[in-house]
Formats: sequence, C-alpha cells, structure tokens
Amino acid sequence: MSLSATTRAQTSSTPDASGQVAAALPARATKDDRYLIGFQDVMDIQVFRHPELNLRVTVNPTGVIYLNRLDSPVVAVCKTERQLANDIEAAYKVKYLRDPQVNVNIVEQKSQSMAVIGAVEKPGSFFVTRRVHLLELLAMAGGPNKEAGTRVLVARTGSSSNCRTADSGNEAGDDVSLMSYKIRDIQEGKKILWMQPGDVVSVLDADIVYVYGNVNEQGEIKVREPITLTQAIASAKGLKAATKMDRVRILRQKGDGLDREELVFNLKDIDAGKARDPYLEPNDIVAVSQDSTKSILIGVGNAFKYSIPTALGRVPIP
Repeated sequence: MSLSATTRAQTSSTPDASGQVAAALPARATKDDRYLIGFQDVMDIQVFRHPELNLRVTVNPTGVIYLNRLDSPVVAVCKTERQLANDIEAAYKVKYLRDPQVNVNIVEQKSQSMAVIGAVEKPGSFFVTRRVHLLELLAMAGGPNKEAGTRVLVARTGSSSNCRTADSGNEAGDDVSLMSYKIRDIQEGKKILWMQPGDVVSVLDADIVYVYGNVNEQGEIKVREPITLTQAIASAKGLKAATKMDRVRILRQKGDGLDREELVFNLKDIDAGKARDPYLEPNDIVAVSQDSTKSILIGVGNAFKYSIPTALGRVPIP
C-alpha cells in the first residue's frame, strides 16, 4: 500500500446515528498511544469461567465502576484496558476468586472527543483512540474547504477525561486558552500541535478579532481587510454608557504561543487626533473592560466552545 493510501486509511471516518464521527485508526498502538479510559466510557467486563460476573458498565462521574460481588468500587479513569483488568483481578483475589482472569473491552468511547467546526468539508465531533496532532484531525474532517481562509484557531477548553502524563503536560493549564496558526504552516509540518480531549478546532473563512466587555454587541468580528481599533468598536455597535475610555486594551498573541502582550490605548486621545488609531492583527482581543486578562481569555474561549452546537447543527445529514 502506498504512503498516501495508508494515510487515507488511518484518517477515514464515518458518521454514526447521532451525526458524530468515529475515526477509524490503526489497531497497533505504542505505549504513549494507548487509549486511556475516561468518564462515561462504556465497557464490557468478562471474567473467565464466571459468567455471573460478566457485565456492561459505565464509568460514573467520580471515575469508578461497581462490579458484581465486590464491596468497593474500582477506579477506572486514566487506565488502559489491561491496567483496569489487572486491578479488577486483584480486587477479586482479595476475597472471592483464587486466580481470576479478566478481560476489559471498551465498547463506547464517550469521554475523549474533539470537535472541528468552520470551513472544513466534514465538520463534526471526533472520538479517537490514540494521540493525534492538528494536521491529522483536520484530515479526519476532510480538510479545509474552498471557503477557508488562511488561519485555524484551537480552543483548549479542557476535559475531565484528560489524563496527564509526565511527558504530555498541559501548556494551557486548567483554563480555556486560544491558539492561532497559519493553515499552511500546519500543512507543511512547520507547526505541530498535539491535540487534547475537549479541544475545539475552527478553520476560519476570514481573519477574526474579538471585542470583549463594555460594548453593545461583544463577540467576534470577521475581517477581510485591515481594521482599526475604533472601527472594531464601531462594528460592535459602540460603547456602553459610563465606559472608561482611557484604558482600552488590545491583547495580542506572541507568536504561536499562549502568552499575550497587553497594549493600552486612550480612545479620547485617538478621537482628538493626539494618538494614532492602531490597526488590529488577526486574533487580537479588544478589551473594553477592567477584567483581568485571564477572565477575558476564559470568556472568549467559552464563547468559542459554546458555538459548537450551532456549527454542528448546520452539518448536512448524508
């Protein structure tokens, strides 16, 4: 099989009855690629020669499962199937069975999903069984469509099923964060981002800036040509009454990292011609508010996250 055919086989996907997409991925997995059980995953537990102990069980909100004849629950989250099977065998050995042999099989992976929305061929939610990077996830969504612009945004919203390992880290911490990349850099392998459960990817059909805080219509503004700070505020239907005009901030991303620099402007000076009206850059956040940078990023990230149901509602049903 050619390399291109292999790549297509690894990234193919088909919608299920709910309209969500389960990615067909290679069965072979390395140590780092093995699927870790998460909340709400459904598993079949089979105990050799003891059919009365077999059952299908769902990981509950506290991350444990309850099994027949065991007084205490067994922790399931952040374990592989084999690790959980070993723990169940150890639990049965304590009082009930001499030499139990247990098999665990995940039948529904509900915990570790990622979403792709925007200008792609097949937007949807994807459930994956190994680590994937951004380019692979875009391939599962059919890649950018003809309406796609030049940039892709990733909202790292966090997930209760996100099991951290020593080498995986979480560059975003526990907060919602936004990352912006050029699509060409992703396609050419110049930038590689490993995806995490809960990530939301949006392929933009135009550059976007955000206006947050004391404006009449806060949210994202699609930009197809250069726009200034005052033009962005005008696009947000202007300022609310009693807004402090001497400290309007632009939060600008530094390179491809998560850090943002803060630029402060006085709208009164701009209106009076005493200061220039700055041009905005893609992914800038205009903050007409005294909120902390952290609160602003969380607010923008959550707005991005909550756009998923609307975006997926527009996905045509085959």
